[in-house]
Amino acid sequence: MVSAGRDPLAGKLPVTLITGFLGSGKTTLLKRLLRDPGMNRAAVIINELGEVGIDHELVAQSSESMTLLENGCLCCAVRTDLQETLRELFIRRRAGEVIDFDRVFVETTGLADPVPVLHTLQSDGLLGAQYRLDGVVTLVDAVNGLATLDRAPEAPRQVAVADRIVVTKTDLAPEQAVVALHDRLEAMNPYAARVEAVNGELDPDLLRSIGPRSARAGLDEVSRWLAPSGAADATGQGAYLGKAARAVHDPSIRSFVLWFEKPFTWDSFHAAVQVLTSLRGPDLLRVKGLINVAGERGPVVVQGAQHVFHPPVTLESWTSDERRSRLVFITRNVERDAVASLFAAVGALA
Repeated sequence: MVSAGRDPLAGKLPVTLITGFLGSGKTTLLKRLLRDPGMNRAAVIINELGEVGIDHELVAQSSESMTLLENGCLCCAVRTDLQETLRELFIRRRAGEVIDFDRVFVETTGLADPVPVLHTLQSDGLLGAQYRLDGVVTLVDAVNGLATLDRAPEAPRQVAVADRIVVTKTDLAPEQAVVALHDRLEAMNPYAARVEAVNGELDPDLLRSIGPRSARAGLDEVSRWLAPSGAADATGQGAYLGKAARAVHDPSIRSFVLWFEKPFTWDSFHAAVQVLTSLRGPDLLRVKGLINVAGERGPVVVQGAQHVFHPPVTLESWTSDERRSRLVFITRNVERDAVASLFAAVGALA
């Protein structure tokens, strides 16, 4: 882990990962997004063009792997792997061979574990120079969601890594089932904002600008990324980030936040992360946080999945008197006390 440069997010294309189990409504949501006037410069990457079922009347022209839609969007089918597809897209954009797209949506298959896709964006230096992860959006079907979370191991992981959770088909499910599903999702990942969508009808703004867009981002913007459903109070502990770890129904999934009174040094934070990822990397489904690093003018934004972390981003300044570090963890079979003890062992007391 190295110190961030001056506004390393500026000019990078935001990438939003859209995931969810089979039948959760990703295709319907994508159709809705593609019709929105504000999305006329989006690139949508999918696994196979035929899976999306884009209405025929939307298609203006196509090639083997790319389809230009009448509203200006570019739809790209993954024929090889995501890294090659993203590289090809950027090269063709720079050469003027495709539209000058301003954002990318990546749709995974319903059975996909989204973490390897996050690794692609985190570990490929060439891609990291041009793209940045904006956030993860997970769709959950209200009709079958509870049963899917019980029987399909991919589904809890999709929920665990989400920054936004979209509950679909609420018009087809009994009200009691919808309430039970919300309770389950809250227990698994209380740090993701949840909304409902019927027939893909959703404010597109909820799916863009999820994460910080520049080093000039205010602390409020970053705090919404960390915990979008509730604002912290004057102590920073608030009703949201102050919640205790919960594991109702899904005993393997843990969600908790650690606060740190003392500023870190880069060495102490790096040491803690290295030990944690080497010991429990596969079980760190998502980690994101705001770190007070001694000698840095502003807070440092960090995020990772399993053993791979994005390069940290230093914001220009603190915008409040609350300067404690905070780290949000979504883990599998890793307890809060174990992580806190590890940080304490390297001199970073929680």
